[in-house]
Amino acid sequence: MHAVDKPGPTVIHPTALVAPGASIGQGVRIGPWCSVGPDVVIEDNVELISHVVVDGRTRLGAASRYFPFCTVGMAPQDLKYKGEATSCEIGPRTVVREHVTIHRGTATGAGVTHVGADGLIMANAHVAHDCTLGDRVIIVNNVVMGGHVNIGDDARIMGSAAIHQFVRIGHAALVGGVAGVEADVIPYGSVLGNRARLIGLHWIWLRRNGVQSDEIHRMRKAFLTLYPKDGGDAPFAARLETVRQTFDDERVREILRFIDAPSRRGLVRPARCGADWADTEGA
Repeated sequence: MHAVDKPGPTVIHPTALVAPGASIGQGVRIGPWCSVGPDVVIEDNVELISHVVVDGRTRLGAASRYFPFCTVGMAPQDLKYKGEATSCEIGPRTVVREHVTIHRGTATGAGVTHVGADGLIMANAHVAHDCTLGDRVIIVNNVVMGGHVNIGDDARIMGSAAIHQFVRIGHAALVGGVAGVEADVIPYGSVLGNRARLIGLHWIWLRRNGVQSDEIHRMRKAFLTLYPKDGGDAPFAARLETVRQTFDDERVREILRFIDAPSRRGLVRPARCGADWADTEGA
């Protein structure tokens, strides 16, 4: 649980434009030259530092912060969008840095763009319409994503990565810098390259988050079963069933559920048959 600061006075700079109808919580700070639309809801202790534009049916979660020249809740870059009443939601304590653009959803999609709690979206990144970002997600500078992208909790997307529309990024996955991601990334997976290819597990996250060595060892065995070093003779479906019958770890089951779920894009696979997962362990 995060400590919640007691809200102080709300301060709106005289150069800021706050439309009638906007809902402003306690302890909100709206800095110079910001613009807040009539359907915006700003929860307690939010800070708009300066030159921030918030529009549409947008809710800014408590204690979130917005740096100069970012825009949140603007109309989507979708030619099918005809002004429908769609929305955008930003979770509590999330930080949105300079020149980030986060667009609201579309009527032909989910209708909402959602960014979870405790996230960090670094400068010049773009979160497109109908995207869903989980909690504690970090998006590094210049990342771009198409519409309808789904990014799981704790994922890390490194600088200048480009994510194709409808791609799913699993829980705690790592996307390397300047990667072009056109297919789904399994939970705890690590991908690099253009086009992105699976190179191993996100070992750093696993170790930093208290996953014990024996469980990491079993996860590695499960991955080597799915993607054997020599490429294997059995088809992927058979290897998948072997993992299903052999491993009972919750994180392995999470990966299996992700693979089993409907997908518009398929899965990112290793760069070559026989990618050696062990090469990345402990990196």
